[in-house]
Amino acid sequence: MEPAVPSKVSTYFRFHTPHAHLASTFGDDWFGAKAEIFARFFGTPVFLVGQTIAVAIWIALNVAGVTHFDLYPFILLNLAFSLQAAYAAPLILLAQTRQAARDNAHADADAHHREDIAQSGIVMQQAAIKESETMRKLLEQNTRLTETTAELSRRIAELTNEIHSKVVTG
Repeated sequence: MEPAVPSKVSTYFRFHTPHAHLASTFGDDWFGAKAEIFARFFGTPVFLVGQTIAVAIWIALNVAGVTHFDLYPFILLNLAFSLQAAYAAPLILLAQTRQAARDNAHADADAHHREDIAQSGIVMQQAAIKESETMRKLLEQNTRLTETTAELSRRIAELTNEIHSKVVTG
């Protein structure tokens, strides 16, 4: 069996292709994508700093008496936080579920990739063993040829000495 030679057109994501037909857990619609973007925004420093500034201004304006729409104990602010939490928690869970589905697809593709690498390693190891055996046989043939050449050279030297002795003495 010949080892598979990767084409120059193949990409890094070629092992993800078998999973391309699968839809993500919540689909690829705009709601899922926007919810994921929104949920990711909740964890950013921009959101945390912005929310902290908004709450500080809210409390400062009400405590200083500039406005009186939400006096201490800030019931409207608590309601706003509750509303934010009511939407944030499911959106964050949705984003985590979508990410988990992507992670599973990537893990599956990576496992296939590692298996293909292992298989090609086995094929290459078998080819190397075959080549080593061929080299060993060639070296044995070379050794036999060298020994035959040495024997023939010795025999030629003997015959040359024998002829020389007959020509010189005879």
